[in-house]
Amino acid sequence: MTNIGESAFRGCSNLANIDIPEGVTSIGVSAFRGCISLTNINIPEGVTSIGEYAFYDCNSLDPKILVYDKGTKCYGWIGDNEKCTDVVIPESVTSIGAFAFSGCSNLTSVNIPEGVKSIGTEAFSGCSRLDVVIDNSKDNVKVGYDAFYGCKSVTWLKE
Repeated sequence: MTNIGESAFRGCSNLANIDIPEGVTSIGVSAFRGCISLTNINIPEGVTSIGEYAFYDCNSLDPKILVYDKGTKCYGWIGDNEKCTDVVIPESVTSIGAFAFSGCSNLTSVNIPEGVKSIGTEAFSGCSRLDVVIDNSKDNVKVGYDAFYGCKSVTWLKE
């Protein structure tokens, strides 16, 4: 098995812990969506793809940002969105996934590293308290549709 399919464990309300085995490279869309009792998940370094909403409504997970693909991709926030208030994305990250921080309405601060080259669709949509600064001085950041929809303010740095 190299992937966990779309909606594979969706709605498994009694699922508390998951240890994804080595060899798994992708986690499908909504794979663990609605697993309200899920408190711990171990994801191996070999995972290169995590689908949208894979951990949506898994509010019992220890809130944190999830980084995968050897530290280059930021899936986004997992756990209770209400607890997402400030985020530091590691310097090794080059892409931020679609819907990564969508709906984190209490997010007021995010550090987007200079090395980020892509920001997915609606990555920060609904972050109504967020003032964000994007360094696009080299015109090398690809930004998805409505990536910052509903943010308090977005400032683009250009030369």
